[in-house]
Amino acid sequence: MSAATVTRRAGRRTPADPGGPPGGGRKGRRRLADQAAAWSFAGPSTLLVLGFSLLPMGWAFRLSLTDSDLVSEGQGVGFANYRTLAHDPVFWKSIRNTLELVGLYIPVSLLLGLAVALLLNKPIRGIGFYRACFLVPFVASAAAEGLLMAFVFDKDFGVVNGLLTRTGLPAQGFLDDPSQAMVVITGIFIWTQFGFNVVIYLAALQEIPREVMEAASIDGAGPWRTFRHIVVPSVRPISLFLAVWGLIDCLQFFDLLLTTTKGGPVNSTITIVYYVWQLAFEYFTAGYGAAVAYTLFAGSLAAIVIGLVFGRRKGFLL
Repeated sequence: MSAATVTRRAGRRTPADPGGPPGGGRKGRRRLADQAAAWSFAGPSTLLVLGFSLLPMGWAFRLSLTDSDLVSEGQGVGFANYRTLAHDPVFWKSIRNTLELVGLYIPVSLLLGLAVALLLNKPIRGIGFYRACFLVPFVASAAAEGLLMAFVFDKDFGVVNGLLTRTGLPAQGFLDDPSQAMVVITGIFIWTQFGFNVVIYLAALQEIPREVMEAASIDGAGPWRTFRHIVVPSVRPISLFLAVWGLIDCLQFFDLLLTTTKGGPVNSTITIVYYVWQLAFEYFTAGYGAAVAYTLFAGSLAAIVIGLVFGRRKGFLL
């Protein structure tokens, strides 16, 4: 075979050769069509996120650098609003109250939710009714629940004080007492929200294989050892999720305050979100309120990231 023939054959392209017949064009067009179809579905949602989340966030940050009152544009003040935060006693009071709310709400709601879920995971008559009873406060209107609880805990005409006086106990200030108001409002918040924890824990408990529980019973494991070595490890990821969810709920705690204490008495129940609303829509210091809101955003983001990293390192995340 001559050298010329070998050269000509070597230069030929076979169908299996990547540089062979032009099939890449069709694959490229198909890929573009798939991407166009994907964006036709994701595009509207992306535009909504950009329009109703990211753009307002950018506008709010710009607002935090001004002395705007929401009526006029205001003048630029740089980072003066952020420097003022360090000397604002109400701001620090709202942070302390928010941290107190988090410290009370998260552990109590998690333990109570898991305990009730364990009870509702039993094959008893009318179990659907009992499950619905615990879920109703979560799905009901928070404003209506706040008005109801303001009446129940009223210091003069409230149902609770009426029961206390009938049993010979002294009436309490409850929502009108600065030393009791934060604990009472946290208890109301737990009552309205822990039903969500019950539902999530109940779903997690029902995912535990029955064979595992039966094997533990056959091996002689009692209720406590079964709970400690099977139930608790199974619900750890759910517990972390509910803890983060509860943290977000606490940082957004507003509607119950508006319909019960309005941050009082003497700012004993004011939270950072309520303070932001107060600054913007009562005092019309929107620029300063936006600075407080961005401080809340940075702090909550850091707390959530730390919680997720800690949970992953401790094995709470799968």
